[in-house]
Amino acid sequence: MVDQAVPVVCNSLALRQAARHVSQAYDAALAPLGLRTTQYSILIRLERSGPWSLGALAAKLVLDRTTLGRTIRPLIRDGLATMQADPADRRSRVLAITAKGSALVARATPAWESAQARFDAVYGADKAARLRRELAQVASAPL
Repeated sequence: MVDQAVPVVCNSLALRQAARHVSQAYDAALAPLGLRTTQYSILIRLERSGPWSLGALAAKLVLDRTTLGRTIRPLIRDGLATMQADPADRRSRVLAITAKGSALVARATPAWESAQARFDAVYGADKAARLRRELAQVASAPL
């Protein structure tokens, strides 16, 4: 719990604390399905938009490739995703969701929606929408 009496003046610390706090709530919702929030985010992106090169996916998720590699390893091991050479550039690798991964996304989405609704109820739906827009700007700012 963050001490509200002591204002956090470091933007990085404030963002990390908030991100960890929110991620813990989403992780708890997805845990019965054996997923973490980061893994669900990857699977849902693959489900909605098809295969991604590792470099493009890492950039989109604002992750370094090493972190992405650690996150996708269990997805590949468990047959939820596959990684193959990119047909357009054999030096590059692409990640794709499997039928098993799609089935898990279908089962996990209600849990994610529940966590999303809980956040909106506690924080306020309008404030949450505004926060997402502002955080998207932060994530793309040339820092």
